[in-house]
Amino acid sequence: MTDTLNSAQRLNGKVAVITGATSGIGLATAKRFAAEGARLFITGRRAEALDAAVAAIGGDVTGIRADSASQSDLDRLFARVKEEAGRIDVLFVNAGGGSFAPLGQITEEHFDDTFDRNVKGVLFTVQTALPLLAKGASIILTGSTTSIKGTPAFSVYSASKAAIRNFARNWILDLKDRGVRVNTLSPGPTETPGLVELAGDDKAQQQGLLDYMASVVPLGRVADPAEIANAALFLASDESSFVNGIELFADGGQAQV
Repeated sequence: MTDTLNSAQRLNGKVAVITGATSGIGLATAKRFAAEGARLFITGRRAEALDAAVAAIGGDVTGIRADSASQSDLDRLFARVKEEAGRIDVLFVNAGGGSFAPLGQITEEHFDDTFDRNVKGVLFTVQTALPLLAKGASIILTGSTTSIKGTPAFSVYSASKAAIRNFARNWILDLKDRGVRVNTLSPGPTETPGLVELAGDDKAQQQGLLDYMASVVPLGRVADPAEIANAALFLASDESSFVNGIELFADGGQAQV
């Protein structure tokens, strides 16, 4: 019975690394990957949140405190993965974030923080992981519908996510001789702590933001993080073995109208 169950797990025997997995989409995806049989390594910047995530995920998971914008943290992360697992089959580069700042109020600090987290961190996460990537490995980059749509006061974040999309287009050429796939997963509005916190601490304002975002999605609602995790699972699994360089929108149709 156990052997039959394991054979049905889509990531059985695979080693997966997920950055930024202590909440939201990263945490939901880690739970899904673990349920599908993956050996997991997850990262977060806060030790308490990382410990809580490991406990919530269960299964074969190791939490490693790391800031993806820090090369020394990345070196330590992948040295640990090499020591304990020896390879990476799935790399979900999910760590990142942003905040609102309209043109005229954008500071150098705001720009640097956003691009360090969303562009520098992604680039050096992938580059540092390269020696460990198995032949046929899957790299998934977290993009956003904002990369192709205008959003008031969100230009820096949007530009950073447009850079992610173009990383994928170029890296599939750099990695073609290794059979490594690179795809971008671009969620639409998803009810995560990172999203609602954009509205501040006021619960009414947070709900107002969610209601507004739901109103511009053709499906009439925002996503649950587990729905984005389902899309990540497809890109991670052998079911997407001939899918390479795409941007998969899991957005309820928002970016399509």
